[in-house]
Amino acid sequence: MALASKLYRFKIELSNLEKNCYETLDFRLAQHPSESLDYLLTRVVAYALSYEERLEISASGLGDPEGPALSVANLQGGFSLWIEIGNPSNRKIHKASKAANIVQIFTYKNPQILLTEMAKEKIFRKEEVQIISIPSKFLERLQGHIEKENRWNLVFNDGVMSVSGESFSEECEVVRLWSKELG
Repeated sequence: MALASKLYRFKIELSNLEKNCYETLDFRLAQHPSESLDYLLTRVVAYALSYEERLEISASGLGDPEGPALSVANLQGGFSLWIEIGNPSNRKIHKASKAANIVQIFTYKNPQILLTEMAKEKIFRKEEVQIISIPSKFLERLQGHIEKENRWNLVFNDGVMSVSGESFSEECEVVRLWSKELG
């Protein structure tokens, strides 16, 4: 018998001062049985920090290993934005770079490992790939506050993200790297 996915609801009051974006986000996210909470929470953070009107969370999640975790489709049948979570393979980064104008990778793992792996192979427009590192310690603390129904305030300014709820407040620095820093 297959394990069932867990469904979480997030209502987030978003204040992204860097993008001048103030929105109320209300969405559900299914956690695939093989998906870690770090991966799930990184998807939530990626959705909030990258939010724009047509941003979509992949309906199949981990069930579609070839597609983006989050994306904004363009009118030509490709993507204006392709977002990956974790440390995707070089093959997938190459594919994303060919299919999308902007590729972002939100990682909760050591970003240096991702950069080292990317340096080993030829990846289309590698120097334009954006890597956003969310500290695993922050996600670990946030795990203690996740419930089936989540009401959060998320504020992002000057590279610092603050997430708070009724009984908690957590903060971290969000580190942005470019693969062009590979040298």
